[in-house]
Amino acid sequence: MADERTRYFRRLARRRRSARRWSVIAGGLGGAAAVLTPYAGLGLPDAAWAAGAGGAIVLAAWRWADLRALAAQPAPPALGPAEAAAQSRARLVAAVQRLPAGSGMLAEARRVRSRVALRGTSAAEPWGRLDRAGSTFAGLRGRLTGLAAPAVAEATAADHSLRDLALRVGEVERAIRFAPPDTRPSLEQARTALADQLRDGVEAYERLVAAAAGYVAENVRSDVQEPAVARLTEATDLLHGVASALAELRATDPTYRAS
Repeated sequence: MADERTRYFRRLARRRRSARRWSVIAGGLGGAAAVLTPYAGLGLPDAAWAAGAGGAIVLAAWRWADLRALAAQPAPPALGPAEAAAQSRARLVAAVQRLPAGSGMLAEARRVRSRVALRGTSAAEPWGRLDRAGSTFAGLRGRLTGLAAPAVAEATAADHSLRDLALRVGEVERAIRFAPPDTRPSLEQARTALADQLRDGVEAYERLVAAAAGYVAENVRSDVQEPAVARLTEATDLLHGVASALAELRATDPTYRAS
C-alpha cells in the first residue's frame, strides 16, 4: 500500500504525462489546421480543425498549469519503516472490517494474539476466565435493555480495562526475568499488586455476567403461557377432538370416510 509521498509522485507523473499528451494532440491538430486551411480554403471542415486545435491547446495549457501547481507543493516527508508498517496495518484492518464478518475475525485474531503473549505468565489463567466471561456476556448483550442498558457500557469498559491490566502483568513478569537483582523486589511487589487487582477484577466481572444472565432469565420468565405454546396446545386439542369424533362416526357407520 502506497504512502502519501508515493501517491504524491504518482499524481505528479500522471499530470506530466497528461500535459505532454495534450501538447502533442494540440500540436498535431494545430499543424493540420495550419496546413489544410490554406490548401482547401475556408469551409466547414476547416472550422472543425480549428475548433479541435483550439480546444486541445486550451486543455494542454490547463494540464501544464495543474502540473506546475502540484509541483510547487512540497512533497510529503518519507515515512520510517515503523510508520509505514503502522499505516499499512491500519489500511489492512480497515479493509477487513468492511467485510461482512470482518469485525469478528479481527476480534478473534486479537484475542488469540493476546492469549499467546500471556502464555506462561500468571495472567494467563485470569485472562482465560475473562475471555470466557466476555464471550458469555456478548451473547447476553442484546437482551440487556431497559433498566439494564447502562450495565452494557460498564461491562465493555471493564472488559477493556481488565485486558489491559492482564497485558501489563505479563509485561512486568517478563521484565523481572531480565531485571538486575537489586530491582527485582520492587518489581515483584508491583507484579503482586497488579495480579491481585486482575484477580479481583475478573471475579467482579464474572459476577456481573452472572447477574446479567439472571436479569435475562427473570425478564423473560412469566406465569402467562407463551402465545406460540398456547396455539400449539389448542391445535393439539382440536386434532384430538376431531380424531375422537371420527372414531365415533366410524363406530356407527363403518363406510364413513373423512373428506
